[in-house]
Amino acid sequence: MLTNDPETPKAKRSLCCKLLLFLIILIFVFAGGIYWYVSRSTDAAITTPIARILDPRPLDAYTFDALSQREPEASPITLEQTLSQGNTFISQLFSFTTEGKRVTGQINLPANYQATRSPAIIMLRGWVDPDNYQTGVGTKAAAAVFAQHGYITLAPDFLGYGGSDPEDNDSFAARLKRPVTLIDLLASVNQLPYVDSTNIFLWAHSNGGQIALSVLEITNFPYPTALWAPVSKPFPYSIIYYTDESEDRGKALRKALAKFEATYDVDLYSIDRYFDRITAPVQIHQGTADDSVPASWSNDLVDVLKATKKIQEASGASALDYTYYTYPGADHNLRPGWDAAIARDLQFFSEYTK
Repeated sequence: MLTNDPETPKAKRSLCCKLLLFLIILIFVFAGGIYWYVSRSTDAAITTPIARILDPRPLDAYTFDALSQREPEASPITLEQTLSQGNTFISQLFSFTTEGKRVTGQINLPANYQATRSPAIIMLRGWVDPDNYQTGVGTKAAAAVFAQHGYITLAPDFLGYGGSDPEDNDSFAARLKRPVTLIDLLASVNQLPYVDSTNIFLWAHSNGGQIALSVLEITNFPYPTALWAPVSKPFPYSIIYYTDESEDRGKALRKALAKFEATYDVDLYSIDRYFDRITAPVQIHQGTADDSVPASWSNDLVDVLKATKKIQEASGASALDYTYYTYPGADHNLRPGWDAAIARDLQFFSEYTK
Protein backbone atom coordinates (compact mmCIF):
# COMPACT_ATOMS: atom_id res chain seq x y z
CA MET A 1 0.00 0.00 0.00
CA LEU A 2 1.35 3.42 -0.95
CA THR A 3 1.79 6.02 1.73
CA ASN A 4 2.61 9.68 1.79
CA ASP A 5 4.10 9.44 5.31
CA PRO A 6 7.30 11.56 5.13
CA GLU A 7 8.78 9.61 8.08
CA THR A 8 8.75 6.22 6.33
CA PRO A 9 12.20 6.48 4.58
CA LYS A 10 13.76 7.76 7.78
CA ALA A 11 12.31 4.86 9.75
CA LYS A 12 13.66 2.39 7.20
CA ARG A 13 17.11 3.93 7.38
CA SER A 14 17.01 3.67 11.17
CA LEU A 15 16.06 0.01 10.99
CA CYS A 16 18.89 -0.73 8.55
CA CYS A 17 21.38 1.00 10.82
CA LYS A 18 20.22 -1.05 13.77
CA LEU A 19 20.51 -4.27 11.80
CA LEU A 20 24.01 -3.35 10.60
CA LEU A 21 25.11 -2.52 14.13
CA PHE A 22 23.71 -5.82 15.38
CA LEU A 23 25.55 -7.70 12.64
CA ILE A 24 28.86 -6.00 13.51
CA ILE A 25 28.42 -6.84 17.20
CA LEU A 26 27.60 -10.44 16.29
CA ILE A 27 30.79 -10.74 14.19
CA PHE A 28 32.93 -9.38 17.03
CA VAL A 29 31.34 -11.76 19.52
CA PHE A 30 31.84 -14.73 17.19
CA ALA A 31 35.48 -13.82 16.47
CA GLY A 32 36.14 -13.27 20.16
CA GLY A 33 34.68 -16.65 20.98
CA ILE A 34 36.96 -18.37 18.47
CA TYR A 35 40.01 -16.55 19.82
CA TRP A 36 39.15 -17.50 23.41
CA TYR A 37 38.51 -21.13 22.46
CA VAL A 38 41.76 -21.48 20.49
CA SER A 39 43.88 -19.72 23.10
CA ARG A 40 42.50 -21.81 25.98
CA SER A 41 42.61 -25.21 24.30
CA THR A 42 45.45 -27.62 25.12
CA ASP A 43 44.85 -29.78 22.07
CA ALA A 44 47.80 -29.30 19.67
CA ALA A 45 45.49 -29.73 16.69
CA ILE A 46 43.26 -26.92 17.95
CA THR A 47 45.96 -24.55 19.16
CA THR A 48 47.09 -24.15 15.57
CA PRO A 49 46.75 -20.48 14.59
CA ILE A 50 43.47 -19.55 12.95
CA ALA A 51 45.23 -19.02 9.63
CA ARG A 52 46.27 -22.68 9.72
CA ILE A 53 42.65 -23.80 10.02
CA LEU A 54 42.10 -22.48 6.53
CA ASP A 55 45.52 -23.53 5.21
CA PRO A 56 46.76 -27.18 5.10
CA ARG A 57 49.82 -27.96 7.20
CA PRO A 58 52.47 -28.09 4.47
CA LEU A 59 55.19 -29.84 6.46
CA ASP A 60 53.04 -32.92 7.05
CA ALA A 61 54.34 -33.96 3.62
CA TYR A 62 57.88 -34.22 5.03
CA THR A 63 57.40 -36.64 7.90
CA PHE A 64 59.48 -39.78 7.42
CA ASP A 65 56.34 -41.86 6.89
CA ALA A 66 54.97 -39.45 4.29
CA LEU A 67 58.28 -39.29 2.43
CA SER A 68 58.51 -43.08 2.41
CA GLN A 69 55.32 -43.04 0.28
CA ARG A 70 56.49 -40.21 -1.98
CA GLU A 71 57.50 -41.12 -5.52
CA PRO A 72 61.05 -39.86 -6.23
CA GLU A 73 61.20 -37.17 -8.92
CA ALA A 74 63.97 -37.96 -11.40
CA SER A 75 65.13 -35.13 -13.63
CA PRO A 76 67.83 -34.75 -16.29
CA ILE A 77 71.28 -34.01 -14.87
CA THR A 78 72.82 -31.20 -16.88
CA LEU A 79 76.61 -30.87 -17.15
CA GLU A 80 77.52 -27.19 -17.19
CA GLN A 81 80.87 -25.40 -17.11
CA THR A 82 84.15 -27.16 -16.38
CA LEU A 83 85.58 -26.42 -12.94
CA SER A 84 88.93 -28.16 -13.37
CA GLN A 85 90.53 -30.86 -15.50
CA GLY A 86 93.35 -33.28 -14.76
CA ASN A 87 94.87 -36.40 -16.25
CA THR A 88 92.50 -38.87 -14.56
CA PHE A 89 89.24 -36.96 -14.09
CA ILE A 90 87.35 -33.79 -14.94
CA SER A 91 85.33 -31.67 -12.48
CA GLN A 92 82.20 -29.96 -13.77
CA LEU A 93 79.29 -28.00 -12.39
CA PHE A 94 76.08 -30.00 -12.70
CA SER A 95 72.44 -29.21 -12.03
CA PHE A 96 69.15 -31.03 -11.57
CA THR A 97 65.72 -30.18 -10.19
CA THR A 98 63.86 -31.16 -7.05
CA GLU A 99 60.30 -30.07 -6.38
CA GLY A 100 60.60 -27.66 -9.28
CA LYS A 101 63.75 -25.96 -7.98
CA ARG A 102 67.21 -26.01 -9.52
CA VAL A 103 70.08 -27.47 -7.47
CA THR A 104 73.72 -27.23 -8.53
CA GLY A 105 76.76 -29.20 -7.43
CA GLN A 106 80.14 -30.60 -8.42
CA ILE A 107 80.51 -33.80 -10.40
CA ASN A 108 83.83 -35.59 -10.97
CA LEU A 109 83.98 -37.78 -14.04
CA PRO A 110 86.72 -40.24 -15.10
CA ALA A 111 88.57 -39.12 -18.21
CA ASN A 112 86.95 -41.92 -20.26
CA TYR A 113 83.54 -41.76 -18.54
CA GLN A 114 81.55 -41.88 -21.80
CA ALA A 115 83.17 -45.18 -22.80
CA THR A 116 82.08 -47.18 -19.76
CA ARG A 117 79.74 -47.35 -16.79
CA SER A 118 81.32 -46.39 -13.47
CA PRO A 119 80.18 -46.69 -9.84
CA ALA A 120 79.01 -43.42 -8.29
CA ILE A 121 79.35 -41.87 -4.84
CA ILE A 122 76.91 -39.18 -3.71
CA MET A 123 78.77 -36.91 -1.28
CA LEU A 124 77.11 -34.76 1.39
CA ARG A 125 79.02 -32.03 3.22
CA GLY A 126 78.47 -30.68 6.69
CA TRP A 127 77.15 -27.23 7.55
CA VAL A 128 78.90 -24.26 5.93
CA ASP A 129 78.12 -20.56 6.28
CA PRO A 130 76.35 -19.64 3.00
CA ASP A 131 78.39 -16.43 2.79
CA ASN A 132 81.62 -18.43 2.69
CA TYR A 133 80.42 -21.30 0.54
CA GLN A 134 81.68 -22.30 -2.88
CA THR A 135 80.73 -25.39 -4.86
CA GLY A 136 82.77 -28.35 -3.65
CA VAL A 137 83.52 -27.03 -0.16
CA GLY A 138 83.46 -29.86 2.37
CA THR A 139 83.74 -32.69 -0.19
CA LYS A 140 86.35 -31.63 -2.74
CA ALA A 141 89.39 -33.33 -1.18
CA ALA A 142 87.73 -36.70 -0.57
CA ALA A 143 85.97 -36.56 -3.94
CA ALA A 144 89.30 -36.14 -5.71
CA VAL A 145 90.67 -39.32 -4.13
CA PHE A 146 87.57 -41.32 -5.08
CA ALA A 147 87.62 -39.92 -8.63
CA GLN A 148 91.28 -40.91 -9.02
CA HIS A 149 90.20 -44.47 -8.24
CA GLY A 150 87.54 -44.55 -10.97
CA TYR A 151 84.41 -43.41 -9.11
CA ILE A 152 82.03 -40.79 -10.37
CA THR A 153 81.30 -38.39 -7.50
CA LEU A 154 78.40 -35.96 -7.16
CA ALA A 155 78.25 -33.41 -4.36
CA PRO A 156 75.06 -31.31 -4.36
CA ASP A 157 75.26 -27.72 -3.13
CA PHE A 158 71.67 -27.91 -1.76
CA LEU A 159 69.13 -25.11 -2.10
CA GLY A 160 70.39 -21.72 -1.02
CA TYR A 161 74.01 -22.59 -1.83
CA GLY A 162 76.21 -22.21 -4.88
CA GLY A 163 74.17 -21.61 -8.03
CA SER A 164 71.07 -23.31 -6.61
CA ASP A 165 67.68 -21.66 -6.25
CA PRO A 166 66.94 -20.07 -2.85
CA GLU A 167 65.82 -22.36 -0.06
CA ASP A 168 62.51 -22.00 1.79
CA ASN A 169 62.19 -18.88 3.94
CA ASP A 170 60.95 -21.09 6.77
CA SER A 171 64.14 -22.49 8.33
CA PHE A 172 62.42 -25.70 9.43
CA ALA A 173 60.87 -26.26 6.02
CA ALA A 174 64.29 -25.76 4.43
CA ARG A 175 65.82 -28.31 6.80
CA LEU A 176 63.11 -30.94 6.36
CA LYS A 177 63.28 -30.75 2.57
CA ARG A 178 66.99 -31.64 2.32
CA PRO A 179 66.40 -35.42 2.38
CA VAL A 180 64.06 -34.89 -0.60
CA THR A 181 66.92 -33.27 -2.49
CA LEU A 182 69.06 -36.36 -1.95
CA ILE A 183 66.25 -38.77 -2.80
CA ASP A 184 65.55 -36.97 -6.09
CA LEU A 185 69.27 -36.81 -6.90
CA LEU A 186 69.60 -40.56 -6.38
CA ALA A 187 66.69 -41.12 -8.77
CA SER A 188 68.26 -38.78 -11.31
CA VAL A 189 71.72 -40.37 -11.09
CA ASN A 190 70.19 -43.75 -11.86
CA GLN A 191 69.26 -42.43 -15.31
CA LEU A 192 72.76 -41.36 -16.33
CA PRO A 193 74.01 -43.68 -19.10
CA TYR A 194 77.60 -43.64 -17.80
CA VAL A 195 76.67 -44.53 -14.17
CA ASP A 196 76.54 -48.14 -13.04
CA SER A 197 73.18 -47.95 -11.25
CA THR A 198 73.86 -51.20 -9.40
CA ASN A 199 76.81 -49.58 -7.62
CA ILE A 200 75.77 -46.32 -5.99
CA PHE A 201 77.19 -45.32 -2.62
CA LEU A 202 76.81 -42.52 -0.08
CA TRP A 203 79.54 -40.57 1.70
CA ALA A 204 78.60 -37.95 4.27
CA HIS A 205 80.23 -35.70 6.83
CA SER A 206 78.72 -34.11 9.95
CA ASN A 207 75.25 -32.68 9.22
CA GLY A 208 75.38 -34.44 5.86
CA GLY A 209 75.48 -37.65 7.90
CA GLN A 210 72.09 -36.86 9.38
CA ILE A 211 70.68 -36.34 5.89
CA ALA A 212 72.17 -39.65 4.74
CA LEU A 213 70.78 -41.53 7.75
CA SER A 214 67.38 -39.93 7.16
CA VAL A 215 67.32 -41.12 3.55
CA LEU A 216 68.40 -44.66 4.49
CA GLU A 217 65.46 -44.75 6.90
CA ILE A 218 62.94 -43.15 4.53
CA THR A 219 63.78 -45.23 1.46
CA ASN A 220 64.95 -48.46 3.10
CA PHE A 221 67.45 -48.68 0.22
CA PRO A 222 70.68 -50.61 0.94
CA TYR A 223 73.12 -47.97 -0.33
CA PRO A 224 76.53 -48.69 1.29
CA THR A 225 77.23 -45.54 3.31
CA ALA A 226 80.38 -44.05 4.82
CA LEU A 227 79.78 -41.53 7.62
CA TRP A 228 82.37 -39.13 9.02
CA ALA A 229 81.44 -37.72 12.43
CA PRO A 230 77.71 -37.87 11.65
CA VAL A 231 75.16 -35.76 13.51
CA SER A 232 73.03 -38.61 14.84
CA LYS A 233 71.11 -37.12 17.77
CA PRO A 234 67.31 -36.61 17.70
CA PHE A 235 65.64 -33.62 16.09
CA PRO A 236 65.40 -30.88 17.36
CA TYR A 237 68.16 -31.44 19.94
CA SER A 238 70.54 -31.91 17.02
CA ILE A 239 70.14 -28.23 16.14
CA ILE A 240 69.56 -26.76 19.60
CA TYR A 241 72.98 -28.14 20.59
CA TYR A 242 74.66 -25.66 18.28
CA THR A 243 72.70 -22.52 19.21
CA ASP A 244 75.48 -21.13 21.40
CA GLU A 245 77.40 -20.45 18.18
CA SER A 246 74.84 -17.92 16.90
CA GLU A 247 74.96 -14.21 17.69
CA ASP A 248 71.61 -14.26 19.53
CA ARG A 249 72.54 -17.50 21.36
CA GLY A 250 69.62 -19.29 19.76
CA LYS A 251 66.73 -17.01 20.74
CA ALA A 252 65.29 -16.78 17.22
CA LEU A 253 65.65 -20.52 16.65
CA ARG A 254 63.94 -21.41 19.93
CA LYS A 255 61.09 -19.04 19.13
CA ALA A 256 60.63 -20.65 15.71
CA LEU A 257 60.88 -24.10 17.26
CA ALA A 258 58.12 -23.31 19.76
CA LYS A 259 55.81 -22.40 16.86
CA PHE A 260 56.81 -25.55 14.98
CA GLU A 261 56.14 -27.82 17.96
CA ALA A 262 52.75 -26.18 18.55
CA THR A 263 51.72 -27.48 15.13
CA TYR A 264 53.76 -30.60 14.41
CA ASP A 265 54.97 -33.72 16.23
CA VAL A 266 58.78 -33.48 16.12
CA ASP A 267 59.15 -37.24 16.59
CA LEU A 268 57.80 -37.77 13.08
CA TYR A 269 60.86 -35.96 11.66
CA SER A 270 63.58 -37.42 13.90
CA ILE A 271 66.05 -40.10 12.83
CA ASP A 272 66.21 -41.75 16.25
CA ARG A 273 62.64 -43.09 15.78
CA TYR A 274 63.46 -44.98 12.59
CA PHE A 275 66.89 -46.58 12.98
CA ASP A 276 65.23 -49.99 12.64
CA ARG A 277 64.48 -49.20 8.99
CA ILE A 278 68.15 -49.07 8.00
CA THR A 279 69.28 -52.13 6.07
CA ALA A 280 72.31 -50.63 4.32
CA PRO A 281 75.89 -51.43 5.32
CA VAL A 282 77.30 -48.45 7.23
CA GLN A 283 80.90 -47.49 8.00
CA ILE A 284 81.43 -44.82 10.68
CA HIS A 285 84.53 -42.75 11.42
CA GLN A 286 84.88 -40.61 14.54
CA GLY A 287 87.70 -38.49 15.95
CA THR A 288 88.06 -38.59 19.73
CA ALA A 289 88.98 -34.89 19.88
CA ASP A 290 86.03 -33.74 17.78
CA ASP A 291 84.61 -30.54 19.30
CA SER A 292 81.68 -30.30 16.84
CA VAL A 293 80.24 -33.80 17.03
CA PRO A 294 81.10 -35.41 20.38
CA ALA A 295 82.51 -38.92 20.14
CA SER A 296 79.77 -40.03 22.54
CA TRP A 297 77.20 -39.39 19.80
CA SER A 298 78.80 -41.90 17.45
CA ASN A 299 79.32 -44.35 20.32
CA ASP A 300 75.59 -44.15 21.05
CA LEU A 301 74.74 -44.54 17.36
CA VAL A 302 76.83 -47.70 17.11
CA ASP A 303 75.11 -49.13 20.22
CA VAL A 304 71.74 -48.53 18.57
CA LEU A 305 72.86 -50.10 15.29
CA LYS A 306 74.20 -53.11 17.17
CA ALA A 307 70.86 -53.64 18.92
CA THR A 308 68.97 -53.05 15.66
CA LYS A 309 71.07 -55.63 13.83
CA LYS A 310 70.29 -58.26 16.47
CA ILE A 311 66.55 -57.57 16.23
CA GLN A 312 66.63 -57.70 12.43
CA GLU A 313 68.56 -60.98 12.44
CA ALA A 314 66.18 -62.51 14.97
CA SER A 315 63.20 -61.64 12.77
CA GLY A 316 64.80 -63.23 9.72
CA ALA A 317 64.69 -59.95 7.81
CA SER A 318 67.56 -58.35 5.90
CA ALA A 319 69.94 -56.99 8.51
CA LEU A 320 72.21 -53.98 8.32
CA ASP A 321 75.95 -54.30 8.77
CA TYR A 322 78.27 -51.74 10.32
CA THR A 323 81.90 -51.03 11.11
CA TYR A 324 83.19 -48.35 13.46
CA TYR A 325 86.59 -46.68 13.54
CA THR A 326 87.82 -44.15 16.05
CA TYR A 327 90.83 -41.91 15.57
CA PRO A 328 92.65 -40.90 18.77
CA GLY A 329 93.24 -37.15 18.91
CA ALA A 330 91.54 -36.50 15.55
CA ASP A 331 89.33 -33.44 15.08
CA HIS A 332 86.01 -32.98 13.27
CA ASN A 333 87.72 -33.42 9.90
CA LEU A 334 89.54 -36.56 11.11
CA ARG A 335 92.97 -34.94 11.16
CA PRO A 336 95.25 -36.65 11.92
CA GLY A 337 93.70 -39.81 10.52
CA TRP A 338 92.27 -38.45 7.25
CA ASP A 339 94.39 -40.67 4.99
CA ALA A 340 93.53 -43.79 6.97
CA ALA A 341 89.81 -42.99 6.84
CA ILE A 342 89.86 -42.43 3.06
CA ALA A 343 91.75 -45.69 2.53
CA ARG A 344 89.17 -47.55 4.63
CA ASP A 345 86.32 -46.00 2.63
CA LEU A 346 87.94 -47.08 -0.64
CA GLN A 347 88.18 -50.61 0.72
CA PHE A 348 84.59 -50.43 2.02
CA PHE A 349 83.15 -49.34 -1.33
CA SER A 350 85.27 -51.92 -3.14
CA GLU A 351 83.92 -54.71 -0.93
CA TYR A 352 80.33 -53.75 -1.72
CA THR A 353 80.83 -53.23 -5.45
CA LYS A 354 78.68 -55.75 -7.26
